[in-house]
Amino acid sequence: MALTTAKNGMSAKTLERTLGTSYKVAWMMLHRFRVAMVNSERTKLSGAVEVDETLIGGMKHGEKRGRGTDKEIVVIAVEINEDKKGFGRTRMRHIPDASGASLLPFITDSVSIGSTIITDGWSGYSKVAEFGYKREISNISDSEDFAHVAMPGVHRLASLLKRWILGTYQGSVGDMHLQSYLEEFTFRFNRRTSNSRGLVFRRLLEHSVIASPITRDDIVGGYWNMIEKT
Repeated sequence: MALTTAKNGMSAKTLERTLGTSYKVAWMMLHRFRVAMVNSERTKLSGAVEVDETLIGGMKHGEKRGRGTDKEIVVIAVEINEDKKGFGRTRMRHIPDASGASLLPFITDSVSIGSTIITDGWSGYSKVAEFGYKREISNISDSEDFAHVAMPGVHRLASLLKRWILGTYQGSVGDMHLQSYLEEFTFRFNRRTSNSRGLVFRRLLEHSVIASPITRDDIVGGYWNMIEKT
């Protein structure tokens, strides 16, 4: 299925045309699959891990930029290979703000204790060492390097994520369901080197079969409401 094999996945509109069903049915099918993409037994990221936030949503003329914006904030963590020539797995989370209260739970949920967390100088990451991590600061604001040089992993992931949302969904992703789309992107990215695309889809079907039933009301209530039912 294109949801797992196609580089850009599949929108509900495309699935509607492919199956000859209604848009509502196609939309609900895709959201159920996105919940099934989250493997409860997946291992945490480890080693050297870049962590930073990006903003999802268009920028209107005159709006402020950065962590104080009203746009949706997504925090990204990505493993950096030892040779620094590539990236490993990723995790992403839609967070309400860039405070330590939002960033630290994401890190502890996503990254193994003892790993090196590479961040910029933002104060929201100041307490990571208290949770058993090493912290390496790449202070972009004080560096002559651009963000894509100082933090190449998260910069690359953020660029790919935004391009995907714009290309596949025309940028129309509501905040209540943003986490669902992040999980879909993560599922495909973390399996991008798989030699058996059919097996990837089979694993998704297996997860879907054992997942708890999710109703239309659950889906309408948003991603976290669906997760509570699984």
